[in-house]
Amino acid sequence: MNRFARYCFAVLLVMSVHMTVLAAEPVKILMQTSAGAITLELFPEAAPITVENFLRLVDGGFYQGAQFYRVVRMDNQSQNKIKIEVIQGGLAEAADDIPWKSIAHETTEDTEILHTDGVISMARLEPGSAKSEFFICINNQPELDYGGKRNHDGQGFAAFGRVTEGMEVVRSIQNMKTENPPEAEPEYTSGQMLVKPVVISKIMRIPIKAESQ
Repeated sequence: MNRFARYCFAVLLVMSVHMTVLAAEPVKILMQTSAGAITLELFPEAAPITVENFLRLVDGGFYQGAQFYRVVRMDNQSQNKIKIEVIQGGLAEAADDIPWKSIAHETTEDTEILHTDGVISMARLEPGSAKSEFFICINNQPELDYGGKRNHDGQGFAAFGRVTEGMEVVRSIQNMKTENPPEAEPEYTSGQMLVKPVVISKIMRIPIKAESQ
């Protein structure tokens, strides 16, 4: 696909997704992975910017073949002072192929979607740098909320939905084998990268069923 065609596709995709977000109804997503199925419910009314971005990636096919590649649990984060439990996925280096910029940061103070068990949220470095990487919480993770201490800036992370089915799959991914950390002083994610990443083979919206007459 040439640059002009990709631009046109991106514009049409933005228009389509924007109309969905304007409707502000929760959106159901089915994520098929090599470890099993996960069903998500997204909240466009509470987190319109983050949900719109995620749906653009889903509808545009960017997450086909993406991976869960990092898991954080109590036994593999000795280098991290503030402990959390999540699984992280996304496009990794392929995020550079996304033809739009990173998105504005929607804090949990604004959205009121807290990082409780099963909540999906955007990974980031600085506020406003989130684009394609996401994580799912295992157990409640208040240090990821606005004012939490996991990130030095205190802005927390942008939660935008939750798992409605498949938390057993999420927990099984979290407990998969990770690479051994180096003997030297570990880096931030050392010991947290999966030996065999979990592939997202298919991800799509679940059609809203028509109400019975």
